[in-house]
Amino acid sequence: MTIALTPPATTRLRHEIRRRILTVQQVQALTPHMIRISLTGEDLDGFTSLSPDDHIKLFVPVGGPGAEPEMRDYTPRSYDAATRTLTIDFAVHEAGPATAWALSVQPGDWVQVAGPRGSQVVTGPVPHWLLIGDETALPAIGRRIEEAAPGAKITSLVAVPGPQDEQRFFSDADVSMLWVHRPVDQAADPAPLLNALRDMPLPEGTFVWIAAEAQVARALRTHLLEERGHPLGWLKASGYWVHGKANTTEKFD
Repeated sequence: MTIALTPPATTRLRHEIRRRILTVQQVQALTPHMIRISLTGEDLDGFTSLSPDDHIKLFVPVGGPGAEPEMRDYTPRSYDAATRTLTIDFAVHEAGPATAWALSVQPGDWVQVAGPRGSQVVTGPVPHWLLIGDETALPAIGRRIEEAAPGAKITSLVAVPGPQDEQRFFSDADVSMLWVHRPVDQAADPAPLLNALRDMPLPEGTFVWIAAEAQVARALRTHLLEERGHPLGWLKASGYWVHGKANTTEKFD
């Protein structure tokens, strides 16, 4: 008789919420559809991010003096406490104030961030990670791969516009990276990722993490739960963005 593995435990940790005024240190075109911005400043003292899929609030300047900034959620791609350097990757997909800011910002400019307000840390053993997402999920996927323990087994399945948008990550884990290419204007179509997922094995002990456009994430989640019978406790799915709606996310768990 096969005994089902117990799903890994998740610990929710709260952090002090404070706004930090930071200076842009470096702007780098990482790929054709990804911009990496490094921020620094004394306000980063005490900054804490304990999970690869944490989110901070970025207060994006819009309009002229006195105009209220717009808030957007972004993943802390990395943080170096010794140099007080916070790195954020911006996926250039839908036009909006955050994309416009990332495309125009220069070293020496300042911006305000807050959070993360908390972290969900997976504390139990995970025999195999399956990380699925689009461009917007790459910062979290890359961070989880790079921070993984030696020997951890990770498979990623990521949809990007083309080969030049693929990224490579340094890791001590056992990593297999799979890519799907589709145009930016088809990022809300579940078919490319869904077709690739249908033929992928799901051995017992696979924790599936999904982050993409909301209807894409929902379709992948439904396929895994209803068609493949994957246990709900071994899956986490999020709609990182919603096609046609600004500053909107969806949670399914």
